[in-house]
Amino acid sequence: MASDETRLNAYARIVEDIFLSNYRRGDTSVAFERNEIASTARRLGINTPRNLGDVLYSFRYRRQLPDAITSTAPPDKEWAIFPAGRSVYEFKQLRFSAIALNSQLIRVKIPDATPGAISMYALSDEQVLLAVLRYNRLVDIFTRLTCYSLQNHLRTSIPVWNPIKQQNENTQVETDEIYVGIDRYGTHYAIPIEAKGESDSLNVIQIWQNAKVCVAKFPDVSIRCIAAKAISHHGIALIEVQAHDLENIAILKETHYQLVHPDQMRAEDIRRYRQACAD
Repeated sequence: MASDETRLNAYARIVEDIFLSNYRRGDTSVAFERNEIASTARRLGINTPRNLGDVLYSFRYRRQLPDAITSTAPPDKEWAIFPAGRSVYEFKQLRFSAIALNSQLIRVKIPDATPGAISMYALSDEQVLLAVLRYNRLVDIFTRLTCYSLQNHLRTSIPVWNPIKQQNENTQVETDEIYVGIDRYGTHYAIPIEAKGESDSLNVIQIWQNAKVCVAKFPDVSIRCIAAKAISHHGIALIEVQAHDLENIAILKETHYQLVHPDQMRAEDIRRYRQACAD
């Protein structure tokens, strides 16, 4: 059986060859079909991957693209792989793809309201994180809205433009959780959550997909896209991302929270937060 390193190197050769075979100097998008993975592997003398989807998933969410691809982007742009229809994908240039946390932020202490049984029996880092967000009402605190969890792990489809067939098509996606929120003026919001455990990385692609889901499902409400990331020592980073328009993606707000036992909340912490609010 091939080692993980051998497998990932093969993935890199396949993706690099697909890109370079379709790329022309000056392109800002490069479309390709899923079946090119198998045909490219055969042409390169590489064993055809058993799971073709894993080749793309690896570079969409886990790994950096090969240097031969990244070097073709302008200094202020980078490539990322987006869905573009049934069995069609597209390399697109955007300002940034991976979302790095701001290590300079302090952590705001929040009394931990997570039931002990949840921490004991949750099956994955992501599942724990989503539960912690709910029990501690962190989405409410972060957005300053009254929020309600509507549905988690929603599998649905979103409309995308297929540049090969030159037509709109639906593609399958999954959103970790969707909240609905209401502000003091009665305005309604759809709030999709992208959750990642401590060892996983955040990516604009998934947040963009979440935005597309909410625009399609809730056309009459405002959309606020939130990314949640577990950080060390019971910390959680929440980030609001403008992801509807890939030409203008931006980090709108980022706050880090520290869940603590109520006994660890000091009077000086509470006074400091009150003063920060007054300022």
